[in-house]
Amino acid sequence: MKVNWNDIKLLVLLGLVVFLYAFSSKRNAKRTVSKPHVEFLGNNNLFMTQEDVSKLLIQNQQSVTNEPKEILDLNLLETTLNANPIVEFADVYVSVTGNLTAKVKQKTPIARVVTDASYYIDSNGGYMPLSKNYTERVPIVTGFVNKKTLENAHKMAIKIQEDEFLKKHVVRIHQNKNGTIDLKLRQCEFIVKLGSLKQLDKKINNLKAFYLKATKDKTLNNYSKVNLQFGNQVVCTKA
Repeated sequence: MKVNWNDIKLLVLLGLVVFLYAFSSKRNAKRTVSKPHVEFLGNNNLFMTQEDVSKLLIQNQQSVTNEPKEILDLNLLETTLNANPIVEFADVYVSVTGNLTAKVKQKTPIARVVTDASYYIDSNGGYMPLSKNYTERVPIVTGFVNKKTLENAHKMAIKIQEDEFLKKHVVRIHQNKNGTIDLKLRQCEFIVKLGSLKQLDKKINNLKAFYLKATKDKTLNNYSKVNLQFGNQVVCTKA
């Protein structure tokens, strides 16, 4: 019987490949994990520190450092970071050499609620707690507002962020009981009554026109109230 050496060589080669793959996989799984490397994404990196993130990377009440890769639950670690109310997005992974990396993007605060509780409204309209590490300079939100009624305050805060005039001058957003909005401008005594946020662009343009004329006439401090709720009219109440 003629022996087919080519087939034997192929079987031996295949067996060697399977053995090396299994050996490599087993060795890689047992490789211990390094101290976490934390990488912050974007420009808003002031509210959490690398130490804060490292403390969150805890599994079964034990540090992930020096744990074998095979018992590390990356999904759990990622879920833990994403559940933090300061984190907008987190990605956790381990390299083939056992380097644990956490990429974290923090939320962006655009207004600060100051009522019975103090917290930020983030750029997506959600709740964001204050940070012990840094305080963002954003407009203050007062009045009848809670975590379930942030829609109007968020819409107004977004408008302020996008408009250079508003960003420079508005220091407070006040939400009334009926959901209407008032504004307080920097170095001005009067209250701006916006009312509902319908036709917001038109109301803001009217405010800019009034502010420019009153500044030119040096009459800004002559008013206690500037009402923009009546269509194209700007109704002023003298102080």
